[in-house]
Amino acid sequence: MEQFDRRKWLKTAGLAGAMTFFGGVSLEAKSRSWDKYEKEWLPGELVRLSSNENPYGPSQRVREAMIRSFDQVCRYPRMYYDELTAKIAQREGVSKDHILLTSGSTEGLKVAGLTYGAGNGEIIAADPTFQSLMSYAAQFGSFIHRVPLDQNLQHDLDAMAGRINSNTRLMFICNPNNPTGTLLPAADLQRFIEEVSDKTMVFSDEAYYDYIEEPGYPSMVSFVKEGANVIVSRTFSKVYGLAGIRVGYLIARPDVIRRLSANLVSYINVSALAAASAALDETEFYQFSLEKNRVCKQKIYQALDQLGLKYQPSHANFVFFDTGRSIQSFTAAMEKAGVEVGRAFPPFNTWCRISTGLESEVDAFVVALKQMMG
Repeated sequence: MEQFDRRKWLKTAGLAGAMTFFGGVSLEAKSRSWDKYEKEWLPGELVRLSSNENPYGPSQRVREAMIRSFDQVCRYPRMYYDELTAKIAQREGVSKDHILLTSGSTEGLKVAGLTYGAGNGEIIAADPTFQSLMSYAAQFGSFIHRVPLDQNLQHDLDAMAGRINSNTRLMFICNPNNPTGTLLPAADLQRFIEEVSDKTMVFSDEAYYDYIEEPGYPSMVSFVKEGANVIVSRTFSKVYGLAGIRVGYLIARPDVIRRLSANLVSYINVSALAAASAALDETEFYQFSLEKNRVCKQKIYQALDQLGLKYQPSHANFVFFDTGRSIQSFTAAMEKAGVEVGRAFPPFNTWCRISTGLESEVDAFVVALKQMMG
C-alpha cells in the first residue's frame, strides 16, 4: 500500500484543524497526546543547531526510569548490562553475543579504529564523513585513505573499492552520511559490501538510520546475520534524545565482538543503561521525534528555496547547504545573531551543516539567515 502522507493530505483538503484518522488514531488526538513532549526556545538563549541533537528528549518515561535507577548507582554497572543487551539483540534479530554496548557509538567507532587500524593497518573512508574512527586509528599508526565524495555528495564506492590493498584492514561507510545527509542506493551499497567484505572488514555507521524515510531501506545488520565481515554501529544519541548520557552499541559476529570488547575503555553508567532500556519500550516519543524532524527540515528547505541557496536533501536530522561565503565568516555572523551552527567540513568551505532542533529554534535560525542574506 502506498505510504500515506498526512501533511500532503491536510494541505490538499485544507483541514489542518479537522479530525481524520491515521493508523486508527485521529491526527487531532495524536497531536494532543504529543503535547507533553513539546518544548519552546526562549528568546535570548543560544540556539544550538550544531551537533545533530534531539532537544525534545529525554521523555518523561525515560526520566522516571533514570530516577528509579538511583537505588542501584552504588553498584558497578556491568551486572546491569544484560537487560539492555537482550532487548537490543531481540530488536536486531540476533543473539546477545552479537551485541557490544558502548559509551555512545563514538566509543564503538574508536574501538574499531584501534582494533583494526593499530600497527600500520590501513582504513578507507569517504571525505568528508564522520571522523572519530579514522582520527583515533591514526593516533595508533593507521594510514587513512580518504576518498573524495562524488559530484552528488555521495560515497564514491568504485573509487573506495579501488583503494583496497593487502594492508587494508577496514572500510568505513557512514550511511546516511554526516555531514551531507546523503543516503546510498540500497542495491549499490549491498552489492558493494558483498564484494569488499571478502577482502576487508566493513564498518557501517548507522547513527542516523532511524531518520531514513525510504520504505524498506535495509540495515547492514542483514550481513552480520549471514556471518559476513561487517560491523554496524547504532546510537541512542539522536532520535531517542540521549546524547548527554552516552549509550550506543555495535552489532557483529560473536568472534568480532570479543575482539572489539578487549579494547573498551569504560562502562556505561547504571542510569544510562536504565534510560536506554526504557527508550526502547517507548514508541510514541520516537514517532514524535521523527515527525518534528520532518517539520523542521521542511522549514529549513523552504527558507533555503526562498533565498535561492543550494542544499542537499537530507536523510538525517540536519541539512547541508551552500552559504555562498566563507564558512568561518558565516558561523561567526550566525553566532553573533545567537545561533550556533555546524563546523567547517573541508573541502566544502562554503557549506554549512544545520541541525534540526526545536521548531522555535529553527524559526529563529530562519529569521537570522534571512536577515544575513538580505
